[in-house]
Amino acid sequence: MASAVWKGTIALSLISIPVRLYAAARSQRTYLHQIHKECHTRVRQPLFCPHCNRFVDRNEVVKGYEFDEGQYVLVEDKEIKKLAATSSRNLEIVAFTKLKEIDPIFFDSSYFCIAEDSGKKAYQLLSKALEDTGTVGIGTLLMHQRDYTVFLRPYQHGLLLHTMYFGNEIRQLPEYGVFEPTNLKPREVKLTEQLIESMTEPFKPKQYHNEFQEKLKKLIAAKQHGKSVEIGEEQPKRAPVIDMMTALKKSLAASSSRGDEKQHGRKSKPRKMPAALKAS
Repeated sequence: MASAVWKGTIALSLISIPVRLYAAARSQRTYLHQIHKECHTRVRQPLFCPHCNRFVDRNEVVKGYEFDEGQYVLVEDKEIKKLAATSSRNLEIVAFTKLKEIDPIFFDSSYFCIAEDSGKKAYQLLSKALEDTGTVGIGTLLMHQRDYTVFLRPYQHGLLLHTMYFGNEIRQLPEYGVFEPTNLKPREVKLTEQLIESMTEPFKPKQYHNEFQEKLKKLIAAKQHGKSVEIGEEQPKRAPVIDMMTALKKSLAASSSRGDEKQHGRKSKPRKMPAALKAS
């Protein structure tokens, strides 16, 4: 079985639920390392002190906080462990909120939360209550020597924990969301909404793939067997610059046609033109 990344207790008022956390989502990527071209040896980054002009052992390395340029406060590992000892075993739920009120930008990593035997009934009770009410528990957690605010939500008859980005970790860009005054025509808005509706479908995660990683794996496999692979340099096709209404009409018509082909498994006549298209 996979190793737990954290083990502790969910504290909900007077209820204690012993649980373990397991990574629920993790990037699956093919990583490229730096290789010495002449001898095909992997190049590694050594621990080197420029002041002493020599390589150092790991037992000579400590953590340090830079309070001024080149000036550090040194912190020993044992000091950090003492700070963490008092609060690292509890996930304290401090509030509940509706899931729909949480913007997805605040979700960071995801973890499966599994109950220990002694906490299974309370675990099921909390999971069912959260599911029925559409709410999420908000709690605090110290894990891997770092403070987290976390979301605890129901997922497929269990509890899923998400670490949260703090407000100051969400970037603020002055130019984001700022637009020049634009005269949006009601017909343009209506057509755009119809286009979205025609392309709306149930979310199926398995149909999405990391195409670059798949191509990279094929390239590596081919090179391992001494084969050459042709890599096309396709330039993205730009849509011709046309009137917004014309573009929306064409997009909607194409989307409707594709929808019919999906539904019937063969080419069929396009659907009747929506009223908003005829009116324009």
